[in-house]
Amino acid sequence: MVDTMARLRAFLPTPRLRGASRRPAAGALAGAFAGSPAGEEVLLDAPDDRLAPALVAAAHGAHGPAAALLAGTRDRADWDHRDRYVSRLAAFARSRPEWLRSWHAAAPDDPDGRLVAVRLAVDRCWESPDRAGLLREIAPMVADTAERGGDDPVPWRVALDSARGRGAGHAEFERLWAEAVRRCPHHYGCHVAALAYLAAASPGAHRECLDFAETAARDAPEGSPLRELPLRAAFRCLTEGGAGAVEPARLETAADLALALSAAQPAADPWPAELRNLLVYVLVRLERWSDALEQLRLTGPYATSFPWDREADDALGRFLQVREGVRAAVADRTPAAGCGGRGSPAGPGAH
Repeated sequence: MVDTMARLRAFLPTPRLRGASRRPAAGALAGAFAGSPAGEEVLLDAPDDRLAPALVAAAHGAHGPAAALLAGTRDRADWDHRDRYVSRLAAFARSRPEWLRSWHAAAPDDPDGRLVAVRLAVDRCWESPDRAGLLREIAPMVADTAERGGDDPVPWRVALDSARGRGAGHAEFERLWAEAVRRCPHHYGCHVAALAYLAAASPGAHRECLDFAETAARDAPEGSPLRELPLRAAFRCLTEGGAGAVEPARLETAADLALALSAAQPAADPWPAELRNLLVYVLVRLERWSDALEQLRLTGPYATSFPWDREADDALGRFLQVREGVRAAVADRTPAAGCGGRGSPAGPGAH
């Protein structure tokens, strides 16, 4: 794992700095966070030990490990890992597509390679000012991949994202949603896509979004990633001016539910890192400094782009800045500079 990670870092882009985001000074507040990884030891979006070898091989033009990885998730019906791996592989292919092209040339009908290609196509369309028009052009390819996917809900998650991007109406989205949940009623990625659609279709409907997320979490099995969905809805409330539209207790409950989910996951592990990074963000906004510090301890050296890239191009630098602010807040029990209490952790310029 260590050797693979060291090799992988050479192929990953370095984030850029924007606005006021900056790296904390070396050694600052070391006593308040003894034993935590130093800034230079923190990794951004580190893959787990199954994905890392596939990315290293892809960087050298080989698709075999990625194909084997995704085939395994399909055989085991491990849909949550499959969804994340497909997204990460597609993101990697945006700047290094050679391995994906060779995969398609060698096995044009491989469902795993086709799924990565469709995810990549949708993601590329999102970058264009003509997003809706481009997504309409590839809609037949997205639909064909979903319909040929058998029991796999992940192609339907891609279809849900595509439908949102091209402004599909409620009837079409509900049809896609029915196909997705028929295959996997508690698939996390499909619920994230539905939550995003609800938020985009009805701006300001924060209470309704939180209702949806709470219902999904309540119906999910114990330990399901869906228990995190209210935290996603709370994040939207806090960052889109909707906190005043819902009872504060519901935001606190969303954080508590995510805390329980985090506690059941191994410490210093890449898989739950996004949950813990998002949880830190929300806890800071709720001024729950001690809880935020504990999540920073649990996440260890693993920072994730989301949610910090919503505030700065340098997501890693923003994570480190907030980490320093949480230490200071716990040390003196007052809101720290750069962690704006019940305001945004980014201060007045936050998105």
